[in-house]
Amino acid sequence: MAAWRAPLWERSINKSSGVINGKPRGCIRTSAVGGRIADNGATMLLRLHHAAIICSDYDVSRRFYTQVLGLRVIAEHYREARRSWKLDLGLPDGSQVELFSFDGAPPRPSYPEARGLRHLAFAVADVAAAKASLEAQGVTVEDIRVDEYTGRRFTFFADPDDLPLEFYEA
Repeated sequence: MAAWRAPLWERSINKSSGVINGKPRGCIRTSAVGGRIADNGATMLLRLHHAAIICSDYDVSRRFYTQVLGLRVIAEHYREARRSWKLDLGLPDGSQVELFSFDGAPPRPSYPEARGLRHLAFAVADVAAAKASLEAQGVTVEDIRVDEYTGRRFTFFADPDDLPLEFYEA
């Protein structure tokens, strides 16, 4: 394994590096299992804990994520001060999706190439079976494609707010 090097912005700043939130943007070396490599060579990140999604219609999105995708409800809270629902949903590996409702949240500006989260991918054992299950429930699913780098199959679909979601064959 190559020795860890300081991120690009710590070595030199050039026009392609840019600035994010007032801090120089640079590259960070990652390991095969993910996470930044600390100075001692240890990986700090263990796994994805959760992804947070803001929906426009809480009841419709709750039904989609629990009944269509089959995520397990861990906790559900209505936050009166914010007039907002927070729903914690679990996947079998322990990772979670947090579903929020906020009055007046703006819509996604484009599909899917907006800044921020591009899409959320779920690992599945059989992409074709997962695709057929969604289609049987009235969800439009794109054709199955093959990842040119890994050879694994994947497909895209959208949640009720047009957030791009992916099934990726594990």
